[in-house]
Amino acid sequence: MAGPKTPADLFERLDGLDIFYQTISHPPLFTVDDSKALRGALDGGHAKNLFLKNKKGRMWLLVAEESTPINLKAFAKMIGAGNLSFGKPELLMEMLGVIPGAVTPFALINAEPGSITPLFDQDLLAEDPLNFHPLDNTMTTTIAKADLLRFVEALGHSYETVDLKAIEAA
Repeated sequence: MAGPKTPADLFERLDGLDIFYQTISHPPLFTVDDSKALRGALDGGHAKNLFLKNKKGRMWLLVAEESTPINLKAFAKMIGAGNLSFGKPELLMEMLGVIPGAVTPFALINAEPGSITPLFDQDLLAEDPLNFHPLDNTMTTTIAKADLLRFVEALGHSYETVDLKAIEAA
């Protein structure tokens, strides 16, 4: 079995789909706070990406606007998942081919369609363009929202949109 895809593999796939993107390099970033401190004037939406699983082994990739508070218990109830927890680093590497701190919707390139459900928060999708690590937390790639969603669909993944603000309001 081949190892996880590299940023070069990702860029080749984006190029093959005729998707425009821009990538910058930077020191490794592991948290939203790290990212905010280094970002400067990088336009567009910035995300936090959570790799989640339940006791039945179902997995989700939640892609939310970086400042959105997430109550995991209420979120799990909203999506009917039972109890949710963060996937362990070993499972993250096995399923998405990335390390903690590099979780990104681009990592769906390493996942079998149907193995993980991508969930995009509607507040993040209200922003355009969007910024994510391209499988490596020493780079950030800017991509148009429509192109990101087209990329996810081209990989064979069906994504869902969620309203995380509805949890806060409940």
